[in-house]
Formats: sequence, structure tokens, C-alpha cells
Amino acid sequence: MLRLTALLVLSTAAWSQTADTVLLNGKILTIDSQFSTREAIAIRGSRVLATGSTAEIRKLAGPATRTIDLQGRTVIPGLIDSHLHAIRAALSFSTEVNWIGAKSLTQALGRIRDASRTMKPGAWLIVAGGWNVDQFQERRRPTQAELIAAAPDNPVYVQLGYGWAILTPAGLKALNIRSDADLPAGGKLGPTGEVTGSQNVIIALFDRLPRPTFEQQVEGTKKFFTELNRLGLTGVVDPGGNNLLPADYQAVFQVWRQGQMTVRVAYALCGNNAGDEFEEFKNLTQLLPMGFGDDLLKFNGLGERITAAMNNNNRPSATEKEKYSQIAKWAAERGMSLTMHWGGDASVGQLLDIFESVNKEVPIKDLRWSIAHLNDASEQSLRRMQALGVGWTVQDAMYFGGEQFRQTSGVEAAKRVPPVVTGAKLGVAIGAGTDAHRVASYNPFTALQWFLDGKTVTGVAIRGPEETPSRAEALRLYTLGSAWFSFDEKQRGSLEAGKLADLAVLSKDYMTAAVDQIGGIESLLTMVGGKIVYSAGPYRQ
Repeated sequence: MLRLTALLVLSTAAWSQTADTVLLNGKILTIDSQFSTREAIAIRGSRVLATGSTAEIRKLAGPATRTIDLQGRTVIPGLIDSHLHAIRAALSFSTEVNWIGAKSLTQALGRIRDASRTMKPGAWLIVAGGWNVDQFQERRRPTQAELIAAAPDNPVYVQLGYGWAILTPAGLKALNIRSDADLPAGGKLGPTGEVTGSQNVIIALFDRLPRPTFEQQVEGTKKFFTELNRLGLTGVVDPGGNNLLPADYQAVFQVWRQGQMTVRVAYALCGNNAGDEFEEFKNLTQLLPMGFGDDLLKFNGLGERITAAMNNNNRPSATEKEKYSQIAKWAAERGMSLTMHWGGDASVGQLLDIFESVNKEVPIKDLRWSIAHLNDASEQSLRRMQALGVGWTVQDAMYFGGEQFRQTSGVEAAKRVPPVVTGAKLGVAIGAGTDAHRVASYNPFTALQWFLDGKTVTGVAIRGPEETPSRAEALRLYTLGSAWFSFDEKQRGSLEAGKLADLAVLSKDYMTAAVDQIGGIESLLTMVGGKIVYSAGPYRQ
């Protein structure tokens, strides 16, 4: 009864106020508990004032109200990527060459050629990832000769995931690489500039590249956030990651200080000093309590790498697990969230054992701990996660890697990756995302299409219907689902009265467009906190 009374008071108050902005004559997907659809939405300040029919919302407009005619277009809550390495990607976005979305190697090499014409001779051209050979018509990697032809006057570095890179002779010379001995330990140099090795080899090699200046990092951060806005993204949960040190956060802090954030960022801190991670975390967080910040930028705990010893380690020793457990317990005692990158279900029990052990001493159910990736999660693992209150951030890794997974794990196993329908039925908190940009595209509509059709980048369908969510369910994962991981589901993720006015007006109707057209959807108008941060087409400012 008290809740009903509160809602009535809120409703009465809303309808007695004048809106700053109204969007009329559209299709508003509110993502509320009923997945309600409305015709119009009113915004006052940074928050949603009301949703309703066009006639109802028009009554909230005053002489100074900005009126936007949607002309039947669909509006969704701003998308939130629950696992995107945005801070790292942004640092070099203004200086890198981006191969994301290139349909052919010819087109990708053309981007190198175009960049060489705008950069000074001798300036590095770097492709840091986000692409896969299967996205190219040619189905192959670039050769050194092709890179030289595209940029004869520039050193070039191209990275594929975390296992392969290639440099032109100018790049090798600039880094003083002549043989295996000049590479990070374990690296192998091929006869035409290819470098292969473990993830650590590629990470260390990348660290040798020249870094953008601080001014370029700030500019790259602004440009990358605008690029995300173009795709309807208004929020990210950033899990830290490789090649990202504490000093690297200064660019996003600068953008925040300048009041130019167009994407809400909840960021985590990784352990970078192998063997000394515990002391590192203690030092970094002395004046950084969980949740410290504001609606645009805030500290969201530890992850995705807590200790180097447990990172990508399917068989950690008892000592390695004990050191991890000490940090996890310390984080729980301080109310910190924690997210952990984990590849496969076969070994995730090692991590869940630690979580359960910590939980016996310090309850973690309300701390929003999570596991990232885990594409082949078993029902048993999901049940253990649900019992602990541990969430699951799921990406479209199989869009690039699905065919290889099917070859190694079998057709039946591939039909259920990732098992988001099972996870949702079991009550596991699930958020959607991409893991961009080193290993994937940051395009959320690519991921949404993958959730719906289960097709790899080459068009091969691997997932079965039993683990394919509906359009509404997939969109909920990318909005309210992802908001959960930064404790924000009551503030954003749906378009309801009182919530932050983060939204995107889409180029096509997500709910009715052919599934194979969803990947091409973009935003025509993106708002964060009621402010227009991106506009295109009929809404271009």
C-alpha cells in the first residue's frame, strides 16, 4: 500500500511539472518490468519526467520546451556494455588505425594507406586489435609486403588478439628487433615480421610501442566516447585489463574534470605488480572507497585480473589460490565489487571454490561480484554463482571464435554457448557486452544480432534455439542487466519516471527489423542525462 501511494505521489508530481525536452510520435521501449511501449517521453533536468501517449506528453511541454518529433522511430534506454575496456581503447583511439567492421583485407589495408597520408613520415601506424581474419572476404592476415605497400614511409604494427602481431621492417628497426633474442621472453620472430607467442609476449611487445601524448590520450577519449554514442552506448563497466596502469586513468579523469563525459564509466583496478598485488591494491584504494565518484565516473572495485598468477591459469597451485583468496577476502571486508576474467567451465570451479570460502567468512551476496566470459558455463557452475549472488558478464566472443569452438568442443556443445537462457532461468544476474577492443568489436548491435541469430562473422549458425533469447530479453541484458554490475539498476537501464534520461533514437526498429539487419543499426540521437551527446541524419545539430 505504501509503495502504491508513493507511486501515485510521484505520478502526480511529474504531471504538474514542465519538461525541458519531449520526444513525441515514436516507439519508446521502456524496458520496465512489463517491457511497456509508449509513444512519447518527457525529460526534466537529467531525468525522465514521464512516458505516455503523445497527447499526454505534449501537455508537459511549455514555451521553452525542446520538442523532438520521432516520426515513428524507436527509442531505447542507452545501452550499457558490462565488460568493455573503454579507458584503454580510448587512450589511443585518435592515433590508431581501426579495422573494426572492415569487410575485406583490401578495405583494411586502405585504412592503413589513408592514415599514412594524414600522418607524418616516420609516425607509427598501429592496429591494436578488434578484428579477425574471418571478417575479411580473403580469410587471411595481411602480409608484411602489403603493409609496406600501404605505408612505405611509416613503421606499422598490426596485432591480432593476444597471440600474433606483425611489423614492417621500419617497425622492427624502430624497436631494435632483429631476432628472437630481441623479443619478450618466449616470443618468436618470423622471416617476414610476424611475432608469435603467449599472451604475455604480445602484451610486453605492445608496451614497447610509443604511447600517445597526454593531449592525444584526452582527445582519443573524447572521440572514442562519441563513437560509442554513435552506437547508442551511454555506459560501460570497465574491467581494467592488460597494458593499463594506474597512470593511464588520468586521461579519463581529465575529461571528467572538464565536464565532457558523454559515457558513464564504472571502472575497476587490476593487479599489475606480479606477486605484490595485495600491497598494490591497498595503496591504490586507501582514499578510494567502493563507489567513490558520481553518476558519470566512479570506482567499481577490483578486476578483471586480481593476481597475475591466477590470470588465465587453469591449474593454480594452493599457494596461488591462497594469495588470491587473501585479496578477495580483504575486498569483501571493504564492500568492494570484484570481477574475474575466466575462460572455460572445466576449471572455473577453482575460482568458485575461493568465492565460496570467502563467503563463509564475509558474505558476498550483496557485493555484485562477477565472472566474465565463461561461454560454456555449465548448469552446475551457474547454480553455484546464483547461490553466491555472483553475476555473469557475457560477450559475443563466439561471433569471431564460434567455428573454432565447435571444431574443438563439438556441435552439441556449440549449440548452448553462451547459455544465457539457462542462466536467466536460474536467476543469475547477467549483463551483455563485447570485451572490446583488442579481441572484439565494440559495436553493441553486432553483439545483439549474435545473441539473436547465433551466427559467426562468416554467417555460420552454431547456437541452438534453446539458448537463444528473445529480442526483449537480449535488450534487457544490454540495459538493466548491465546496470546491475555497477549498482545502477535503480538509476538507469530503463526509461521510467525518475531515472536518468539516457536514451538512443535508432536508425531502424530493433523489435521488427530483420535479424540480419540488427547489426547495422546506429543511433540517430543519443542523450546522456537529458543532454544530446550525438546526433545524425534528421537530428544533426
